[in-house]
Amino acid sequence: MRENRALGAPAAAGGSSAPGGSGAGRVLVAVYGTFALAAGARAAVQLGTRFAEAPLAYLLSALAAAVYVVATAGLVRGGRGGRRTALIAITVELVGVVVVGTLSLVDPAAFPDETVWSAYGHGYLYIPLVLPVLGLLLLRRTGQKSPPPKSPPKSPPP
Repeated sequence: MRENRALGAPAAAGGSSAPGGSGAGRVLVAVYGTFALAAGARAAVQLGTRFAEAPLAYLLSALAAAVYVVATAGLVRGGRGGRRTALIAITVELVGVVVVGTLSLVDPAAFPDETVWSAYGHGYLYIPLVLPVLGLLLLRRTGQKSPPPKSPPKSPPP
C-alpha cells in the first residue's frame, strides 16, 4: 500500500529507526558522505596518477573511502542490519585511524605521502579521529531508545 504523504514529511510520529534520521545523525551522515566523496576522489586520482610513489598510502586512502561509504549507508539504512553494518564500519574506521595514525608517526618512511588517517587525520583537522567516536556514540544513544511496550488488549467489563 502506498503512503500518501508529502516528500520530506516525517515517516512516523515516533521518529526514524535509522541512526542518521535525527538532527545530529543527519549531520553525521553528511560528514560521512563528504568524507567518502573526498577520500574516494583523492584515492582515485592518486591511484591513477602516482600509484608507484606511495602504494600503501594510496590504497589506505581508498580503504578509508570504502569504509566511509559503508558507514554512511548503514547510518542511513537504519534497522537492525543497518545498525550492524554501521557499527562494523565505524569500528573498522576507528581501529584504522589509530593503527595508521600511530604507524605514520612511528615509521614515517612507510608513508611517503599522507593518507586520510595519517597522523590521526591531521591533514583533515583530526576529523577522522573524532568522527568514529561520534558515530559510535550516536549508535549507542539511538540503540537505547526502545519502542513503548504494547499494552494488553482491554477486556470488556463483566
